[in-house]
Amino acid sequence: MRAIAHGPRMSVLRNLESKIASLVEGTFSRAFRAEVRPLELARRLTREMDANVTVSLERRYAPNEYAIYLSPQDRERLAVVEEELRPELAAHLLEHARSEGLELLTRPSVEIHTDERLALGEFGIRARVVRAAHPERPPEQGDHGHTSIYTTAERLRESRAAAPVAATPPAPAEPAAAAPRRPTALLVLDDRRLIVPADGVVVGRSRECDVVLADPDVSRRHAQLRPDADGGWTLVDLGSTNGVRVNDARIAGAHRLHSGDRLGLGATDLTFELE
Repeated sequence: MRAIAHGPRMSVLRNLESKIASLVEGTFSRAFRAEVRPLELARRLTREMDANVTVSLERRYAPNEYAIYLSPQDRERLAVVEEELRPELAAHLLEHARSEGLELLTRPSVEIHTDERLALGEFGIRARVVRAAHPERPPEQGDHGHTSIYTTAERLRESRAAAPVAATPPAPAEPAAAAPRRPTALLVLDDRRLIVPADGVVVGRSRECDVVLADPDVSRRHAQLRPDADGGWTLVDLGSTNGVRVNDARIAGAHRLHSGDRLGLGATDLTFELE
């Protein structure tokens, strides 16, 4: 398949960046030194596409549905160009898939959402495969996917004028009768931070798992991370072949986790965090 150059598409994204920058002038520009930029989104989207490829006997399938989660500040700033930005990002993904020889079940789609838990400069991306709809039934979803969280901090560290990522504003107070909020759980794999849904995740090699690890030493359904009744989190070995390690010690059955615990599944190491 002929490779497609990315220059023209990147030029369009750069023009969008210039348009956004022109909206923020004078003293207001200081508030957006750590903002999420369209080119950053484009690069991370293609990275998520590559990281979530499913390989069959003859083909490689890439996710075709992408959800971007932005902080309220970043979402407000990008709102004026959001309608232009979404199709540009989708077209960039399509070109990347063609250049890499990846199969797509449908044309890529990109949606943008607000997540109050994210600070200025932080953004999340969820990539998943969604099968085309049959005329008589709704679309059938494939891999549920997970959300990877990124931050602009790395870019800021490389700039002399960089400012630290703004702290997440405190959450509104819970009503007196409400149960205490369960801390957000994350699984950290290399530089990717995967938000764990409130009902937990299954980790394994099978594409049906919530977190898919491309590791031959990982069982198809290797382990499950689930919430417990005390507001904490428990890791359970689902009968894996090579077992589950927590802080280098093999566990049997269920094991209560603490923030900072190192998890070993096959040859893959992850870190469990609470925030």
